[in-house]
Amino acid sequence: MEKVSTKNLRNVVLLGHGGSGKTSLAEAMLYLTKNTDRLGSVTAGNTVCDYDPEEIRRGFSLSASLAPFNWNGVKINLMDTPGYFDFEGEVRQCTRVADAAVIVVDGKTGIQVGTELAWDLATEAKIPKAFFINRFDDNEARFKKVYDALREKFGVAVCPVQIPVIDGSEVVGFANLIDRVMYMFDSKSGGYTCLDIPEKHNDYIEEFRGMLLESIAQTSDELMEKFFGEEEITRDEAVEALHEGIIHGEIVPVFCGAAVKMWGIKTLLDTIADSFPRPTARKFEHGFKDDGTAIEIPIEPEGETSIFVFKTVADPFVGKMSFFKVMNGELAKDATLRNTTNGQIEKFGRLYLMRGKKQTDVDVLCCGDIGVTAKLVNTNTNDTLTAKAEDFRYAPIVFPSAYMTMAIVPKAKGDEDKISQGIGRLLEEDPTLKYENNPETKQLTVSGLGDMHLDVLTAKLKARFGTSVDLTEPKIAYRETIKGKSDVEGKHKKQSGGSGQYGHVKIRFSHGEDEGLTFTESVFGGSVPKQYFPAVEKGLQECMEHGVLAGYPMVNLAAELYDGSYHEVDSNEISFKLAARLAYNAGLPLAKPVLLEPIGSLRVVIPSDYVGDVYGDLPKRRGRIMGTETAEKNGYTVVLAEVPKAEMADYVISLRAMTQGRGRFDYEVVRYEEVPGPIAQKIIDEAKKNAE
Repeated sequence: MEKVSTKNLRNVVLLGHGGSGKTSLAEAMLYLTKNTDRLGSVTAGNTVCDYDPEEIRRGFSLSASLAPFNWNGVKINLMDTPGYFDFEGEVRQCTRVADAAVIVVDGKTGIQVGTELAWDLATEAKIPKAFFINRFDDNEARFKKVYDALREKFGVAVCPVQIPVIDGSEVVGFANLIDRVMYMFDSKSGGYTCLDIPEKHNDYIEEFRGMLLESIAQTSDELMEKFFGEEEITRDEAVEALHEGIIHGEIVPVFCGAAVKMWGIKTLLDTIADSFPRPTARKFEHGFKDDGTAIEIPIEPEGETSIFVFKTVADPFVGKMSFFKVMNGELAKDATLRNTTNGQIEKFGRLYLMRGKKQTDVDVLCCGDIGVTAKLVNTNTNDTLTAKAEDFRYAPIVFPSAYMTMAIVPKAKGDEDKISQGIGRLLEEDPTLKYENNPETKQLTVSGLGDMHLDVLTAKLKARFGTSVDLTEPKIAYRETIKGKSDVEGKHKKQSGGSGQYGHVKIRFSHGEDEGLTFTESVFGGSVPKQYFPAVEKGLQECMEHGVLAGYPMVNLAAELYDGSYHEVDSNEISFKLAARLAYNAGLPLAKPVLLEPIGSLRVVIPSDYVGDVYGDLPKRRGRIMGTETAEKNGYTVVLAEVPKAEMADYVISLRAMTQGRGRFDYEVVRYEEVPGPIAQKIIDEAKKNAE
């Protein structure tokens, strides 16, 4: 692909609910622009963008992919993204570097949760939006119903540009509302024939044209006066208003068609090339100085080179592949840039364009273009690299938190190192994953955005790194403490010829203020020599690794050594450590031991209509509702609660089910509390059973 200039560049991300047809739309665009010699399909598993074996097997996108092509002298960097909630991180990577979004909507099902989330993500990224209502090859598709829902949900800025002309239940063409003509598309070539709109459809067309004029009238006072004065808005005025309205986000055009039949693709591409913004339209990028101060960084196509790494792929053959956007200046191969995150110098040996999995070498990339390079050793997603002297960072991608946690159990013994290395590589490419070797539960755990996310992780571990694992419910890191007091002694005496062992302590146990051991001594008269005090303390600390109820760590323990005895020959440190252990085992069962569980602060953001469902669910999880707040997003409510961690294992899935995927939550363990009696007994019995 030849070098392009920034003014002839469009970075467009495809968003939408899973199964709405984003990958099929990308495939149709690639076929129409002659970048693929066949029109692939998702069901056949032969599309350009879904090339990963897991994507082919499952029949939907799991990761974002690039599909650049030229149209009418303009290079369009198309980004196809997953529609399922578990892969939101991939979507956020692309909205961060896109300059506009096309939200694909299923013409049969209309607005879905993924449609709303796509709108929110594009709005958050402050990029212009357009809708493509898909699947008009299906007679059950209903344009007016879907369009009215879009306009009601997202406002008068939603503007019809191309609508289907329907005779009976069959689509006979597509009307261009600005030119008042009808297109009949060729399903093989994607081209179209231009015809006059049949007279019987005029009232239908004029109804939507009125909506078009109402939307474009919002873009200027002059057009508003014309609209309300019922004056004619000329074609040139309408085209210019549409162009400016899209760039400034004042108009959200609506197109329609059928990706698998190439209907409506050419007109959508024409609009992207003619009216979507170039990378310099936003004038500046948001970023931060080295001290964290927010700054605006001008976009200068002729300036010094700066890039932003928005995605990383762990390729088992090539190694680490870094996807980046040239934010300033231009980038040539063999360039050297400094990573402002860690100060490391990175050399760019080769530059690539990626179309699906196909790599094409390029010598230079202009400002705003998107490319790939391999083997940047010290660079990760969200890093800024620059030729400038000053330290700054482009605003990072904010990834969703992962709360679906499972324990990893290797299927083959000795695979732990292999698993850690594999997951380490996958963490580089998916920042929404979390991996932990939990020292309390002695488990390897992995956290993702949902069960499908983790299922894909295990599949990638097997396919790429040759290790198979099972996922099981993780153990909860319970703890133990005492609520009462006890006064006991521990005597260790052993004689087996020669010098023996002798240690004798008297200790008072009680609940301590500090989390660990609070050890004091009040021995009088040297009944226990001072040199053995550390041995007693150490013996108790070692004992605290295992409580007396279920073997969980003991916390908040106060121990006062107040008396004892020793033998001048037989006493030593080990004897007093063992005596302390005897006292611990004897005294704690008498001091009202209890089991403690982690309690977390839960913040749930949901549409206000679902507050009742969330309120009804939390008590079932032993949750305490602390109150509600008004959310920043209109029509949403924040529910605040405290919930035991043991009850949160499936909350990701449950909240999605309760709110149809619209709910989000944050959860953080804040303290430990006593486990209710019946539940505690069940945990204790289970622990004893496992110990046998």
